[in-house]
Amino acid sequence: MTTDPAASARLAFPREALTGLIAALQERGFQVVGPVVRDGVIVYDTIEEAADLPAGWIDEQAPGAYRLTREGNGAIFAFVVGPQSWKKFLHPPEVQLCALRRNGDSFEVLAGPPDPLRYAFLGVRACELAAMAVQDRVLMKDHFPDKVYCDRRAGSFIVAVNCTRAAATCFCDSMGTGPGVTDGFDIALTELPSGVFVAEAGSDRGREVLAALPCRPAAPEETTAADSVPARTAAEMQRKLDTRGLHRALREHFEHPRWHEVAARCLTCANCTMVCPTCFCTTVEDTSNLSGTEAARLRRWDSCFTQAFSYIHGGSVRLSPLARYRQWLMHKLCWWVDQFGTSGCVGCGRCITWCPARIDITEEAAALRTESGVAGARGELKAWTQRSSLKL
Repeated sequence: MTTDPAASARLAFPREALTGLIAALQERGFQVVGPVVRDGVIVYDTIEEAADLPAGWIDEQAPGAYRLTREGNGAIFAFVVGPQSWKKFLHPPEVQLCALRRNGDSFEVLAGPPDPLRYAFLGVRACELAAMAVQDRVLMKDHFPDKVYCDRRAGSFIVAVNCTRAAATCFCDSMGTGPGVTDGFDIALTELPSGVFVAEAGSDRGREVLAALPCRPAAPEETTAADSVPARTAAEMQRKLDTRGLHRALREHFEHPRWHEVAARCLTCANCTMVCPTCFCTTVEDTSNLSGTEAARLRRWDSCFTQAFSYIHGGSVRLSPLARYRQWLMHKLCWWVDQFGTSGCVGCGRCITWCPARIDITEEAAALRTESGVAGARGELKAWTQRSSLKL
């Protein structure tokens, strides 16, 4: 029996009904994307039924370490976050901006890629919703909206999930972005140990989809259990990032000796920017075939950790790892605030997990707050720069 969602703010349905949820979204023209296990990690990809979801898997994360293991109760969303974010679908790694074909003495413009698919994202965490809001501010609400992002974002349907556990690298509680989902969703789910999902609609579209499922009003004890999940998960978090006065401290400690220490470890591999759900930098490449009859302009993800990213006439302006790491952290926690009015970090911890050098942004930010060595570092930094002939 299906209950009218308008009759109850909180509904419940069994784990088996997830296949019905996926089918209801497909019937409404959405391509459902959710977590799947592949190559030893959890990634986001197209799913057709609930059997595609990572039931019984949890992720163990630490600086520079990630491992999937099995756990007992068959929970679908007991994992936290993997190396991918929903940015992959909203702000794709590669976009064809235009394509040309030679036609006699001129060129004809080829038809562009088809209209973007309407995505339904299943399993979006609170920190990821916050990341979407950050990218909305950058790519939709700034002076020059990005059409690709706007089109994909406008057509998306969000099924969010409250986190029932925290990884060792999570610190979303410090950033005020989780672990509980508060807004920005069409449907929010909380998975209980009993295998029941407590659901809440956040939009008319969400209420319509829930009406198609075998829902019932959530029992008081189920609602109480669901409400307790975010606080319990927040209490599990091992990492903190003190944001009070951080913006000012980073500005004042631009020549802190800690920058040298982290630069000696940083591989400038760009892993942190690739896994980050908010980084948005891109480059544009023009390509042509060998015969010169066809050409295309592509937009691809880029990173401030690559030397070529800061290239201007005469060369790159950030040649050293120190300069590039400092640019990344300062932009994430300081310049982003100046430019967009919000932090560029949502506390998901991906940059910590996937850094092969085990660099921890929470540890670095805390170290950069200290006054130790700052005064003497100015002279040392100038001398070091002159010796190495590096532009910072």
